[in-house]
This record gives sequence, structure tokens and C-alpha cells, in this order.
Amino acid sequence: MPNDLSPTARALRTLEILQTRPGTTAGELAVRLGVTERAARRYVEILREAGIPVDAARGPHGGYRLGRGTRLPPVHFTQPEALGLVMAVLSSQPAAADPDDLVGTALGKVVRALPEGIGQQAALLREYASAAADPYSARPDPVVTGELVHAVAARRGVLITYGSEAGNEWEAEVDPWSVVVRHGRWYLLCRSHRADAVRTYRVDRIRAARTTGHGFEPPEDLDPVAVLEENLGLGWKFTTRVVFDAPLAEVAPWIRPPMGRLEPSGDGCVLVGSTRNPGMYAQDWLAGIPFAFRVEGGEELRAAVAELAARFTAAVSDRT
Repeated sequence: MPNDLSPTARALRTLEILQTRPGTTAGELAVRLGVTERAARRYVEILREAGIPVDAARGPHGGYRLGRGTRLPPVHFTQPEALGLVMAVLSSQPAAADPDDLVGTALGKVVRALPEGIGQQAALLREYASAAADPYSARPDPVVTGELVHAVAARRGVLITYGSEAGNEWEAEVDPWSVVVRHGRWYLLCRSHRADAVRTYRVDRIRAARTTGHGFEPPEDLDPVAVLEENLGLGWKFTTRVVFDAPLAEVAPWIRPPMGRLEPSGDGCVLVGSTRNPGMYAQDWLAGIPFAFRVEGGEELRAAVAELAARFTAAVSDRT
């Protein structure tokens, strides 16, 4: 945050922060504004003096919140902000170019509410920019996603109804640590009560979510993306064990977390994990690693690698 902002600009920034992050403490507000806590409290007072009710609550879940019935000023976008918003929506949700799409309907309302000059550019971008659908992305139910996010923020357990890829359905009580978006897919990172272990669930496969009265505290210094990446490489049907003669430090940059756990082994290293798709593991992941390796574990992966090697060998063999 630049230090040359006027008090009015900082007060408006304070309003924006409290609008998007209810429960922000004075310390958190000070960090976001780039000022002392005393100055942050002064900007809250400026809002109150302007007639905007700001409530303060003490305790571990306290902080500043806008009072009920607060009438906020209209949102104003600069042209780069408006164009950036449209680009971000189309990048993550190509169907938003269709005005009949749920997200497309919402985007259309935002574009129509923009000032004429800015709105015209945003409308042109939406109309003439084409976006290819991501075959691996999946759209979860907005209502279910909202329930999960609310439970994460409130640190309350949820009872989810989950449908597997095979069509099975079951209920699970979990502590929802975070909702993570990865490569177009939404995941719930949580601790399963039944397994007493970390689990990841595809949000688009969660049929229903109901908050329970059970509270929880997530792990300290939780990095949701890192934990999700590590967890995605565990618990699949087919085990994998790949040995490299190269040092771990050289191989590590080429290993994606879902491939498994890379460990030192003698002068080289070994990659231990699991997969639900040995063919994809061999062709999309192992084939791109520029080091010699051998598959020591997982008959399914060995077969997939052998098949891929045969295809490549046939591609360069002389025909007689």
C-alpha cells in the first residue's frame, strides 16, 4: 500500500476491507493499510463520523464489522479493473460468454452497470474474445460451495453427502480447513472424523453440506495449496514406485506433488505414490522427466510404461 494516500483514500480503503473481510482486527487492518494500529483505528473512526456504522467485537473471533443496514456507496471500476475482471471470468469460466449462463448473467449485470466508456470496452471484450472450455474443469453447485466456505470461515464442522465417480454415495463428517481451486477444479481440504486423516473431496461431487455444532481449529501455518497438492498423490488405486539414479535435488524440480513423495535413496532418489490412471502417469508425467528411471513398483504402471515405450520405438523403427 503506497504511503502517500490521503486520509480519505485510506478511510475508503478501510471501508472496502471491512466490506470484503468482516472481522478484520486492528492489527490486520494496519498491515493492509501500511500504517500503525493507532492510525488504523483512526480511519475506522473517520468512517463512523461519516455515518457508517462499524461494530467492534473482542475475543478470538472478534474484529471490526460493518453494522446492519449499512448502505455502501456504488462500486466504481477503472477501465483496467473492468477489463481484468472480464478476462478473469472468461479465463476460468469460458461459458460466461453465453448470456444464458449463470455466471454469464451475473457478468452481464456488472458490465451494464459500468459507466458508458468503461462498460463499452468490457462489453466488446466479452463479445469478441473466445475462450476454449477446459475439459478437466468442473463447476460445483454455488449453494453448496457457499455453505462450505461459510463453514470454513466459521470453523464449524460439516456433514457432507458425497457422490463418487463410480456412482456410490455416502455421508462424511469433516472439519473443513479450506476450499482450494486447482486447475479449474474445486476441492474441499478437510480432516475426516471417521478416518482421522486429511482428505480432499471434489466440491462438484458434494451433493449437500450441512453445518454441525462441532467447532474446530485448523493446523497452525496451514498452506492449503501445498497440503492439497501432497494429498492428491496419495490413496489412489494403483501404487507407484519409480527410482532415479540422479540426485534428489536435480530430480525434485520435475516432480509434481500429485505424483507422490520424492525421497533420497543411495546416490539417487525414489518417487513413491499412487495413481488412478497409470497411462496418464506414464505419458503425461514420467515421459517429461529428463532423467533415466526404472519402475520398481506398480505392475499397472510398469505395463503402461512398457506400452508407451513400444509406441515410441515403433514410431522410429524402419519399415520393411
